[in-house]
Amino acid sequence: MLLKKLTEAFGVSGDESNVRHILRADLENHVEEITTDTIGNLYVKKGIGKKPRVMLAAHMDEVGLMVVGYEKSGLLKITKVGGIDDRVLVSKPVVVGNDHVPGVIGAKAIHLQKPTERKKPIEINNLYIDIGVHSQEEAEKLVKIGDYVAFNSKTREIGDNCLLGKAFDDRAGCAVVCELMKEDFNLELTGVFTVQEEVGLRGAGVAAFNVHPEVALVFETTSASDVAGTKEAGHVTQLGKGPAITFMDSSFITPQYMIDLAVTTAEKLGIPYQFRRLTTAGTDAGKISQTHEGIPSIVISVPCRYIHSPASLINLEDYYNTIRLAKGILKAIAEGGLQSEGIA
Repeated sequence: MLLKKLTEAFGVSGDESNVRHILRADLENHVEEITTDTIGNLYVKKGIGKKPRVMLAAHMDEVGLMVVGYEKSGLLKITKVGGIDDRVLVSKPVVVGNDHVPGVIGAKAIHLQKPTERKKPIEINNLYIDIGVHSQEEAEKLVKIGDYVAFNSKTREIGDNCLLGKAFDDRAGCAVVCELMKEDFNLELTGVFTVQEEVGLRGAGVAAFNVHPEVALVFETTSASDVAGTKEAGHVTQLGKGPAITFMDSSFITPQYMIDLAVTTAEKLGIPYQFRRLTTAGTDAGKISQTHEGIPSIVISVPCRYIHSPASLINLEDYYNTIRLAKGILKAIAEGGLQSEGIA
């Protein structure tokens, strides 16, 4: 399963090459052109010369850590790459560097902690990675300062049609774009797998400038907080309720006609959908929509519990319905669904 392979790959922001290789291999026989730019974005194109030009975007990178120093004992000092809750880090297995050196995130033993320390999360500067060596000299032979650190998690099915694993944000979006690029639409489609989204939407701006599409669809994973202790108004999205359409986030406001197109398409095809009830956090649409003279964009997301952690959870029906909705939107655009907005 492509989604499983993508989620298990290691690709912290700035180090996405492993993910890029998987995507290139999966799509090379389905598209007309594959290129990579200097920042690391992967572009796949088909229907060259058709109108309108549509960009499909999803980011390859995941949150993770970086090695920033050594202890004399051989333990590794670390910092965060992207937004990670300190509470999910302790005792998690990881891999370090290009050789994927195995390790575990450690901290002071609980029976040595002061009572006040036990009442709050252990902050990143009090955590370390243990790779099982006994000195700095041994650690330096295996790991360099600047090496990336990724969670080491396997993806597996659990419960009622759910997947448990890491990096669904945004490998689920990448898998959606892959499936769309294997289909034929009467459009010029450019699928872009962007880099460094988790540290500032950096790849998306470069990609949008290069592609210069007339419209963009961004595929993401978003928080599902439908768990104990959270009132329904704070759920953001709910697992099993379908793909989530974004009205607004901290980087972007969706044009109403793009929302109308998505909603009309979902209702016409009988696809369940929901709205993302949160206006914080940013997405690649924030950069894409502001490129050139402005690019009409929309974000469609797969709901995900425990996002940005080594063990996040999605519902496969939400994932498949995201693909179905996207196909419907692309067919509607090809049939002139945005002609009234000057996109034809």
